[in-house]
Amino acid sequence: MSSLFVGLMSITWQQIVMIGIGAILIYLAIAKEYEPSLLLPIGFGAILANIPLSAAITHGQEKGVLNVFFDAGILTEIFPLLIFVAVGAMIDFSPLLKKPYLLLFGAAAQFGIFFTMMVATLFGFSLKEAASIGIIGAADGPTSIYVATKFAKELLGPISVAAYSYMALVPIIQPPVIRALTTKSERRIRMEGHAKSVSKTMLICFPIVITIFAGIIAPSSAALIGFLMFGNLIRECGVLNKLSLSAQNELASLVTILLGITIACTMTAERFLQPQTLIIIALGLVAFIFDTAGGVLFAKFLNLFLKKKMNPMIGAAGISAFPMSARVIHNMGQAEDQFNFLLMHAVSANVAGQIGSVVAGGLILALVGSMF
Repeated sequence: MSSLFVGLMSITWQQIVMIGIGAILIYLAIAKEYEPSLLLPIGFGAILANIPLSAAITHGQEKGVLNVFFDAGILTEIFPLLIFVAVGAMIDFSPLLKKPYLLLFGAAAQFGIFFTMMVATLFGFSLKEAASIGIIGAADGPTSIYVATKFAKELLGPISVAAYSYMALVPIIQPPVIRALTTKSERRIRMEGHAKSVSKTMLICFPIVITIFAGIIAPSSAALIGFLMFGNLIRECGVLNKLSLSAQNELASLVTILLGITIACTMTAERFLQPQTLIIIALGLVAFIFDTAGGVLFAKFLNLFLKKKMNPMIGAAGISAFPMSARVIHNMGQAEDQFNFLLMHAVSANVAGQIGSVVAGGLILALVGSMF
C-alpha cells in the first residue's frame, strides 16, 4: 500500500514551491494572456518535472520523455532554429526597407545586453553565463535559449522564464522608462508617412544579402540569421505559399509547444530554487530596461543633428519583442496626440530589432566563444 503513496511521502517543500510556480505561470498565460503559447507549456512542464519520482524526467538510468526531447531538440539547437524559420515567415520587412536608417535602432537597442553582461560578472557569474543572462535583454526568446544552450545549459530554466516573461510585460516595462527619458513635446513629435514602395525583387534579395553579410561578419550567427531569413525568403518568394503558411502556423505551433514543455525539465526544484535564479531574473529586467533606454537615447542623439526631428519613442521599439513593442509606442503616441500615427515607423524599428537581436546573439557567440 505504501508504494501507492511513495510520491506523497517523497515530496519536498521545494517541489511544492515549484509546482506553485508552474501554476502561477499557467494562471498568467490564461487569465492575463502573458505569452500564453510559451508560459502555459513551461508552467505545465514545471509541474511535471517536480512531481516526486515523475516518469517525465530522468531518474538514474530511466530516461524521462522531457529529457529525451531536451537532448534531441534543445541541446542540438533544432527547436530554437525551427522557431526562427517560423518567425521569419511571419515578418514583413517592407516597412523597414522603406526607412532603412531605422536599422540603426535595431543595433542601439541592444546596449542593455552588453551592459548587463558586465554587471553579471560582478555577481560572480562566468563570462559565458553573463553573456547568456545579458541576451535576455534582446527580448527574443529563441535567441536567449540558443545562446544559453551554447554557454550555460544549467541556467536555461530561469533564463527562458525571464526572457518570455519580460516579453509579455513589454506594455508594463517600457512606458515608464520612455516617459522618464523623454519630454511631452518629444513624445508629440509627428513622423512623416512612408512614401515609397518596395519592389518584389528587393524583398527577395534582402534576406539573402543579410544572411551573407551577417554570416561573413559573424560566422557564429550564420545559423541564427540564416534560419530567420530562410523563413522570410519562403514568405517573399511567391512560389511557396503553402510552405510559408505551414511555417507560420503548424510549424510555429508544434515547435512552440515542444520547446516550452521541454525547457521545463531544467526547472527542477534543486536547480531552480537557488539565489542565483532571483539574480538572473533581476539582471534580465536590467537588460530589458537598458535596451529600451539605449534606443530612446540614441534617437535623442540623432535629433541633435537632424533638421526634421524624429519621435525618440521610436528608438524603444528597436528591441525584438515584435510586434508588442511597436504597438506600445504607437499607443503612447496616440495618448499624447490622437493624430500622431507612429505604428509603421515603430514596426520598422521593431523588425530591425529582430535582426539586431539575432546578430547580437551571433556576435556574443563569436566573441565570448573565441575566449575559451
